[in-house]
Amino acid sequence: MSQMSIAALQGDQRLPLYQRLADVLRAEILCGDRRPGDRLPSENVLARDYGIAPGTTRKALAELVEDGILERLQGRGTFVRRPSFDRSLFRFFRLRTKSGADVIPDSQIRSRTVRRMPSEIARKLAQPDACDGIRMVRMRLIDGVPILHEEIWLPLTPFAAFMELDLTEVGPLLYPIYDTCCDQIVARADELLTVDQAKGQPARLLELEAGAPLVCIERLACSLDGTPIEWRRSRGAAEHFQYQIEIR
Repeated sequence: MSQMSIAALQGDQRLPLYQRLADVLRAEILCGDRRPGDRLPSENVLARDYGIAPGTTRKALAELVEDGILERLQGRGTFVRRPSFDRSLFRFFRLRTKSGADVIPDSQIRSRTVRRMPSEIARKLAQPDACDGIRMVRMRLIDGVPILHEEIWLPLTPFAAFMELDLTEVGPLLYPIYDTCCDQIVARADELLTVDQAKGQPARLLELEAGAPLVCIERLACSLDGTPIEWRRSRGAAEHFQYQIEIR
């Protein structure tokens, strides 16, 4: 075993070797040595590099796949997962063109400001009470028709560079921008679906009458180490809502 391997795997000797390797690979991803979309060496190459058995390597990779950090692509290998959560809205809203094709809606950021973060949102983002944060209002449109109103909050310090970004450079997907601009990678998200009534700014921007039924999806997105880094609430007219599940 090489000195590099000995140092990397020394860790807590009470842990199984495969667990220590999984922790090493996880740390490499967290610190940016391995980026989303990167292909990992084969099990045999990793086993050789770290001086361990291929079966141990296989078990470590399986754990990271189960945790959603890695993904296996048939015939291609194992990759650092590149999550995309925008399409998760397809589970709830009919985001389709007039021809019926699924589509990622156009995006328009209507405002981006630094302001006092509401206490409830600060708590969810593990931020101090009465701290400042970045608030965005974003509209999602299909064929020019507003479909979703989004309120998004980000912690100020890790996303300070986002405030300097020209909004014309921001496309329909925010998470790749968080990665390239702020070195913040969204690895997973929890979502909560509720029902509300249209009022205030959402009603106006969605061109709905006050009191019209809305479906709301609240999302808390977290980094690879589980730190919450984005809170958002997406609101859309109930007429666009759908719920479909296969029960076996």
